[in-house]
Parts: sequence; C-alpha cells; structure tokens
Amino acid sequence: MIRFEHVTKRYADGTSAVDDLSFEVAEGELVTLVGPSGCGKTTTMKMVNRLIEPTSGHIFLEDEDIADIDAVELRRRIGYVIQQVGLFPHKTVLENTATVPHLLGWKRSKGRDRAAELLDLVGLDPSVYGDRYPDQLSGGQRQRVGVARALAADPPVLLMDEPFGAVDPVVREHLQNEFLRLQASVRKTVLFVTHDIEEAVRLGDRIAVYGQGRIEQYDAPAAVLGTPATDYVADFVGADRGLKRLSVTPIEPGDLEQPPVVRLDDSLERAAQQLRTDDARWAVVLDADDQLHGWLSADQITADVRGAGKSRTVREHARRMEAWLPVGASLKQAFATMLQHDAGWIAVIDEESVGHFLGVLTPATLHEALRRSTAADARDVPRAEVELETVRGS
Repeated sequence: MIRFEHVTKRYADGTSAVDDLSFEVAEGELVTLVGPSGCGKTTTMKMVNRLIEPTSGHIFLEDEDIADIDAVELRRRIGYVIQQVGLFPHKTVLENTATVPHLLGWKRSKGRDRAAELLDLVGLDPSVYGDRYPDQLSGGQRQRVGVARALAADPPVLLMDEPFGAVDPVVREHLQNEFLRLQASVRKTVLFVTHDIEEAVRLGDRIAVYGQGRIEQYDAPAAVLGTPATDYVADFVGADRGLKRLSVTPIEPGDLEQPPVVRLDDSLERAAQQLRTDDARWAVVLDADDQLHGWLSADQITADVRGAGKSRTVREHARRMEAWLPVGASLKQAFATMLQHDAGWIAVIDEESVGHFLGVLTPATLHEALRRSTAADARDVPRAEVELETVRGS
C-alpha cells in the first residue's frame, strides 16, 4: 500500500531529516513511527501526502509514484489527524466532519449522512454533538471529531501525527482503546507518529524505531521488545522492555495448565475424592457444557462434607470465579487480573465457544509464556515449537 524506496530529505543547510529510507506498509496495517524529537518520523509521514517533498528517492501509494499525482488530489485520498486537531471553530461538529466530502463535491445530504455515521462510529452521538461547536467539546471529544473527519471520505490511508499527545493520560488511554476498536472495524492503512514507546507497542502491528534520520529496527512490537536489533533500540525501549512485552504477548492454549475439574452436580464427597487423587488443593467447577462456573478449595470441601453429609452437591458450595480472561488476552491483562483479585491463578476460556473452559494460567506459566514468546522471535519459529526448561519447582 505504501512503499518508500531510498528516500532522503536534505535541507539547504545540509541537514538530513531522513537518509536513504526504505520500508513498506501493507494494506490494512497500522505502523507506528517512534523515536525522539527531531529523528525524522514526522518528516517521513508528511512526505506521504507531500506536505514535505523528498530530496531524492520515491514513495509509492498503491504502486503509484506520488510525485506523479496532483498534490491536492493526493491529500484528498489520505486522511490526516494531528495533535492540535485543527477543527474550524466557526463550523459545527457535523459540518467539520463533512468538510472533505463537501470538497469532493458530494451532495450536502450525503456528506451530512456520512458525517453522522462517522461521529456515531467514534462514540459521539450526532443528535447530541452534531450541532455543537469545537469550543463546546473536551479535548478528547475534539480528537474524536478529528479522526471522524479524516475518515469521512473513506480514504485508504490515514496519517496520524501524535493525535493523542495533548490529552491527559486517562483520556489518552480511552482514545487509544477507541481507536483500536475503530481500526478493527475499518482496517485502514495507518502511519502513526508517536514519541511514546508504550503507545507505539500498544497500537502498532509493526513499529519503526527511528535513530537520527534512519530506521534502526522495523518489526512487530513483540520482536522489538524481545530482541532489540541494536544497542540503541535496547536503550530506547528501556530496561523494562520485558514488562512492556507482556502487553503484546497473548495467552495461547499451550500456555495453560489443566487443574482438577469437578461438575456442578457432583457430590461433595466425589469432589473431595477427585482432589485427593490429584493431590490438589483446589478444583475448577464446570457445568455440563464445559462452561466455567466457579471453583472449590480442598479445605472448603472437607468442611462442607463434614457439615452437610454426602447428599450435598458441588452446585451449592462452589465459589464464584472472579479471576478469568478469554484466550488471546495479553499476559499484561493476566498479570493485572491476578493482582486485582489477589489470585494465584486465573481461568482462561474460549469466548467463541460461549465460555468453554480451556485451562488456567499461573504466575509460573505466565513467565514461561513470556520466555517462550521471546525465544520464538529470536529463533524465528512458532511459539508452540519452543521448549523451555521448567521454572516450577518439583
């Protein structure tokens, strides 16, 4: 979709903003450009819509050299979102959002309908916000309008220059979540400039880590964090890159342990026997369809058997399961869930199978999953093929 071939931008004083840059962005891919101020990432992005012209080299959009495309026409094919948003203060939210369709000659009614559709998509009810003016919105709401406006003419490419950098951390995280949800729906090809490695890791399908005018590493977030290509990249992503990697490493079925399982209609005596057989201190409780219901501890079962007799069932004594996640959730989410619920393990389910229980993740297996993921990237093999020495005690 976007291809750079030996692109250089050199200014009259001899300063090189970017030097011999070559990389590709696939259709529907979100690539984050990350690096310190003055490293060339914003220059790279602005050359895509010809706000800055390269000194040498070629940039292609859908295999067409952008130098051969009229600059105004090119910009109307590319959505552009900046940190300051740039909304017209004298126009309503709906009118701001319909700006590009209007410039393209759409009928007024079609443009307004499209604007209303996009406002709803970014979480702003057009019946509530459509007639408001930019100064009547919060910073986060203005950023959403900026994203909606960039998408209004359905451009194949979206350029975003630190779009969430001017809002507070709580709003920023919310906007990131909303943008990931939106991107999953519209699947635009996105270049996203940021100076924040955590934002780059969280949002990007791939990350371009910039040194001075050059890309030091261009890879998936997990690979950048797990196997930095250079000392510069290692220093830039930080000594805590292992913790950052938790956020981009998903839980896989192969990471899970299989604990003892009891059923809702089992007697307490049978559940106690199951735990004794497995020499376990707790069991997961499932229903007849293998859906997660709760859990029981050995101490609880022993006490309840003594007090209730053999006729009572697991259903009447199972505890509610609070610590659980769907398979595919990140190891960071798993770690946070363990801490939130003070849990020594979390249950993992398959949401596509309506809660089908898959196994449990413990602190030890979480650590192993992270090590296996890092080793898989280093060896360029599937994660399931990596064998590790156990870190658990006997």
